[in-house]
Amino acid sequence: MTSRAEASADAVRPLTAEEEAVVRSLPCLVYALPRAIDADMMREQRLSNTEYLTMMHLSEAPGRQLRMGELANACEMSLSGTTRVVQRLESEGFIQRVRCDRDGRSWHAALTDAGLARLEEAWPTNLAAVRRHFLDHLKGIDLAKLATALQNVAG
Repeated sequence: MTSRAEASADAVRPLTAEEEAVVRSLPCLVYALPRAIDADMMREQRLSNTEYLTMMHLSEAPGRQLRMGELANACEMSLSGTTRVVQRLESEGFIQRVRCDRDGRSWHAALTDAGLARLEEAWPTNLAAVRRHFLDHLKGIDLAKLATALQNVAG
């Protein structure tokens, strides 16, 4: 068991060169990766990555529908941002909003058959972009350990 003083001393220990490189690269990754994938999706599919991810989360949900708040959480977006994305996708016929059966007050976003077909059409582009911009750069790294570490950091 470490004492509070030992833990405090460890917290102020300078970063190694490798630690510094990882810490400094994270903001770039968080910013650049979604933009690169989004650019490929827009160029090849005329569909933003946010729209793709919205439909993906709905496709994986029971009955292909989620409460708007649940969808916002799944997409790591605000409720108002999610509402705007859902409205765009609804105007294309890919999503429809339906009243919640249980309380009649809240709304669900539901993926339509056309939305599922559009998602399946866009999937190869998204997969290629994810591989090209991210996974191909991780050759030789233990991805299971990396996934666990990233999940631990995300909390």
